[in-house]
Amino acid sequence: MVSGPLLRPRSPSGEDGPVVAPPTTELIVLVDDHGTAIGTMPKPLVHTGETPLHRAFSAYLFADDGRLLVTRRAESKATFPGMWTNTVCGHPGPDEADVDAIARRAQYELGLGVAEVRSALPSYRYRAEFRGVVENEICPVYVGRFTGTPAPDPTEVGEWELLDWATFRDRQETQEYEAWSPWCREQARLIEANHLLPI
Repeated sequence: MVSGPLLRPRSPSGEDGPVVAPPTTELIVLVDDHGTAIGTMPKPLVHTGETPLHRAFSAYLFADDGRLLVTRRAESKATFPGMWTNTVCGHPGPDEADVDAIARRAQYELGLGVAEVRSALPSYRYRAEFRGVVENEICPVYVGRFTGTPAPDPTEVGEWELLDWATFRDRQETQEYEAWSPWCREQARLIEANHLLPI
């Protein structure tokens, strides 16, 4: 079980309330090896063959019945297109808390709310490459619940499915390597090994 505190998303004004959609041009927060912010870069310019280290997050959101919502990245995405992955991942903006970024992206990509978000792997970091494009992120991992019914933005999410954890892990271990994002594979093993499932 995850023992960290519940994290509640907040509106930009600091009050609990609706989460706004991302700006036209998102800014990615660049960081040093210690995770300290050292600047920003427009999202369309970040992911190349020499992607700088930057802030990110990954979230694993569960239905009330305990099933995990997994998503397949749209084929049009610049990084790791067409791969199955966790519920939602993305990049906090400047001065944006991870939990607020999770709520923002869950609403934007899937039309969902979030609840009972907890930190699971606060120091997770990875580097991965696919078709010459690199992901290079300090990427804390969170678990929680989603609320509502998925209504995905097709430019972000190609498909979605609800899976019990055992089926989710079996598919990762038995399907071809490129079927699942490399960060999702590694994070899932760590969540499982450290008994961090929220159910």
